[in-house]
Amino acid sequence: MAWQEEIFSALKAANVKQVSYVPDAGHATLIKLVAGDDAIKSVPLTTEEEGVALAAGAWLGGDRSALLMQSSGVGNCVNMFSLVSACRFPLLALVTMRGEFGEMNPWQIPMGTGTPSVLEAMGVRTLRVTQGAEAAETVAAAAVMAFEADQAVAVLISQKLLGAKRWRK
Repeated sequence: MAWQEEIFSALKAANVKQVSYVPDAGHATLIKLVAGDDAIKSVPLTTEEEGVALAAGAWLGGDRSALLMQSSGVGNCVNMFSLVSACRFPLLALVTMRGEFGEMNPWQIPMGTGTPSVLEAMGVRTLRVTQGAEAAETVAAAAVMAFEADQAVAVLISQKLLGAKRWRK
């Protein structure tokens, strides 16, 4: 089983019922798996901070959710992370990293570099996945931290695992 499928299985095992996302190539396989499962509501977003509000609403409605985003979207969520902190609801985010291993787009490097510090400054715990073999276990641990301890947790999925993007000619 591919690591993306293992992450999907970990989300299902954690009883996640809603997954929101801004379309992203790094999450494409996971998004397809979620969209193909009638037990999980798949919610495309226009911007990442909408996903923080959806996570709050899901929790208030008795459901667990996960937010999928790219590291560049973390900057869009900073103000909304204050909602998580002030209201103390769980947040589980899976963040595909850019600006790291083999990055070809200079616009991705500043936010990619700053993502862990930004998340931590806003009270979001971070865990990092660098190898496919550790993906499911890390997501499962993050889900426990989020949903059992009412924490905000982000799993950072390394660009080295995803593969460096290339300009197409």
